[in-house]
Amino acid sequence: MYKEDRKSIDNIYENVGVTKGTFVKETTDSKTMGIQSSELTGSDSVKIRNYIAAVVCLVLLCVLLLTAVIVLCLTLIQERPQLISKNENLTNEREQLTLKNTNLTNEREQLILKNTNLTNEREQLILKTHNLTRDRDQLIQEKNDLQRSLGKLDGWIYYQSSLYFISPDGKSWTDSRRYCTERGADLIIINNRDEQDFVKIISGTKAVWIGLTDSEVEGRWKWVDDSTLTSGFWSPAEPNSNYGNEDCAYSYISWWYDYPCYVGLQWICEMNILHIVLP
Repeated sequence: MYKEDRKSIDNIYENVGVTKGTFVKETTDSKTMGIQSSELTGSDSVKIRNYIAAVVCLVLLCVLLLTAVIVLCLTLIQERPQLISKNENLTNEREQLTLKNTNLTNEREQLILKNTNLTNEREQLILKTHNLTRDRDQLIQEKNDLQRSLGKLDGWIYYQSSLYFISPDGKSWTDSRRYCTERGADLIIINNRDEQDFVKIISGTKAVWIGLTDSEVEGRWKWVDDSTLTSGFWSPAEPNSNYGNEDCAYSYISWWYDYPCYVGLQWICEMNILHIVLP
């Protein structure tokens, strides 16, 4: 019985030993696993914290970016009308500048053309000045020659570009004209009232032959240059051919009269100053 009891006790111890070993082993393994589990849990926590921090930073960054985008969009929306207005103003200014540039280009071309024309006119004026200077010198020379010639013409009177000579004695109309033509002149042709008044002044109360006759055709009065009389200073009732064959005209004071050509009267010669022929 004792042996059986001992055996039972040994079995119990064996069982306990096994259980104890197992317990110890399990306990050891459990501690080891606990330690390992604790170590794994701390690393994961750090990773999780880092992950959470990264996520938070990313979220904050997204929020900031979104805020910036919203602010930028709001700013652009607010400034868009101003930008459109500025763009339109700049477009208008560009068009105005383009138009001004076109106008300035046209004005430049016109100025170039005007300058060319002015240059041509200047050259023409220089040429005209040269010609006028030459003509002036020529006229001065002619004037000097004329003055020398006039000094040799005793009794001739200058009036309106012509020279006049009133005779001291009397001749027939034909002889009077011959006297004038031999000196490069002719009997006077009276063209206007001023010249008639001049004749009145130089002749005084003398009757003087003038270069007017109707000897070719009765009643058709012609001047010595073959021009037909259109208007004159006839005395009332003149010409009348009162004595017959009154085919020549004379001037007396302010009027004209017809008279026989053979009668001796004083006369007036007229000579263009540019056609002086010395006797």
